Amino acid sequence: MSNFTSTSSFLLLEFSDMRELQILSFFVFLAFYLTALIGNLLIITVVAVDSHLHTPMYYLLFNLAMLDIGSISVMVPKAMAMSLKNDRSITYAGCVAQVFFYIFFGASDFVLLNIMTHDRHVAICNPLHYERIMNKPACVKMLAIGLIISLLYATLHTSGTFMNTFCSNNINQFFCEVPQLLKLSCSDLYLVEFGLLVLSCTVALGCFIFIIITYVQIFSAVLRILSVHGQKKALFTCVPHLIVVSLLLITGAFSYARPPSDISSSLDLGFAVMYSIIPPMSNPFIIV
Repeated sequence: MSNFTSTSSFLLLEFSDMRELQILSFFVFLAFYLTALIGNLLIITVVAVDSHLHTPMYYLLFNLAMLDIGSISVMVPKAMAMSLKNDRSITYAGCVAQVFFYIFFGASDFVLLNIMTHDRHVAICNPLHYERIMNKPACVKMLAIGLIISLLYATLHTSGTFMNTFCSNNINQFFCEVPQLLKLSCSDLYLVEFGLLVLSCTVALGCFIFIIITYVQIFSAVLRILSVHGQKKALFTCVPHLIVVSLLLITGAFSYARPPSDISSSLDLGFAVMYSIIPPMSNPFIIV
């Protein structure tokens, strides 16, 4: 196979080769994107304007909305342009940027969801110490550490992916996705990034177990609340967050937990839309 490492562009997978369906996919992506933008910008505006919402919980929701906007902006505008202009090419630098920012926003999102789990645990299980543990400086510190970790994580994955020699420039996905890029590798260096992906899945599983254990403790504390109104209020602040976490992990598992295949199908595109677009689009409506 020819060596495509020096190529100036990659070719993404289009949703259809029929012009009518390409236009239809453009409007579908546009609807998804506008829905995500309006929903998340609404949360950002309301939290910023209403002084009563300047609390740790809403401060974290404010940051989640910003990360969701960044996450969906990584691939959807390019997908819309690809459908509208009937041009499925993406520059090498654009592909690198897409991989880096998608991983960065995804990792930051996951870190933030873990911080939000900790916030709900302290608020319900240790309410008397909430102001001391989850004050604004503490939230800023946790978020800063999370962003630094996500930045290093994205840099590591991006470097591990693009140090490979690629034997093709046809990516079987509508955006630059690491597993699909590794399928194009014709060098043993792909094993480095594959190992990082396995490590990432292990860490993600550990975080998921942490969230489950934490919510078991939270629901146990909720059941001990004597007031029915108090139970409903506690559940109202916890259940939406748990749904957001579950949506992110389940949709991601649909794509990454499936047996690898060299054959692309409509299901691959469907799963990709599920885990890359649906969570950031749905989060504002679940939380509200």
